[in-house]
Amino acid sequence: MPSETLWEIAKAEVEKRGSNGSEGDGVETGEKSVFFIGSKNGGKTTIILRCLDRDEPPKPTLALEYTYGRRAKGHNIPKDIAHFWELGGGTSLLDLISIPITSDTLRTFSIVLVLDLSKPNDLWPTMENLLHATKLHVDKVVMKLGKKNAKAVSEMRQKIWSNMQKDHPDRELIDPFPIPLVIIGSKYDIFQDFDSEKRKVICKTLRFVAHYYGASLMFTSKSEALLLKIRGVINQLAFGIDKSKSTCVDQNKPLFVTAGLDSLSQIEYQHTKRCQGPCKRPSIC
Repeated sequence: MPSETLWEIAKAEVEKRGSNGSEGDGVETGEKSVFFIGSKNGGKTTIILRCLDRDEPPKPTLALEYTYGRRAKGHNIPKDIAHFWELGGGTSLLDLISIPITSDTLRTFSIVLVLDLSKPNDLWPTMENLLHATKLHVDKVVMKLGKKNAKAVSEMRQKIWSNMQKDHPDRELIDPFPIPLVIIGSKYDIFQDFDSEKRKVICKTLRFVAHYYGASLMFTSKSEALLLKIRGVINQLAFGIDKSKSTCVDQNKPLFVTAGLDSLSQIEYQHTKRCQGPCKRPSIC
């Protein structure tokens, strides 16, 4: 089925549901979109269902799935609608990334990259391919939007850079993702039993990538406490709820680093303070 047809069907369904849900109440809605990409069977659907308080077993995502959630702020106060998109197949369906990300949705769009920590050999290729394909398309959409509305693009860039303090020592060394990005490491319950050296390298690598792209980074598992933290982060993207300022960079605990709060010196320090003598693995350290 052509991607344009998929998009038209999804768009029509969104408009239909939106009109049915607000019929007669005279209250306008605010809308944001969150796009989940990442490892195949990495837990993307589970996270979405948890955020939407839906107690149902997750089904395999075959291609591109769509659902939505609502949040009412109060009586006669505009309702918020969050559109949740999920790309299935890991890195096998990269062409579908272009469907939900358009010049009409870009300014209220966020990306959530879910990586399966239990499969360390797949982490880098999955992350690299998905981020490259997504950024390539987003850059094209930004360029298209800039020709029509340069002010909107300027505001988007300012918003992304606002996560980092003006006097941050790494401002000249990073290249923030053009739209909000969150990286989630799933299946931490399996990852925590890995060899200490392997965990250290993976944590350092993911922290560096997240910091370079101006992204938030966090680990999760089946733990209710961790799922609640993730839910809070996703709700911030979807409904504009206040962002968490908590941070955990201990490799022996689930990482939780909000965008703009890490630094290259801290990432290096977390590594070197645990090394015994000269580093013997410079290629991965």
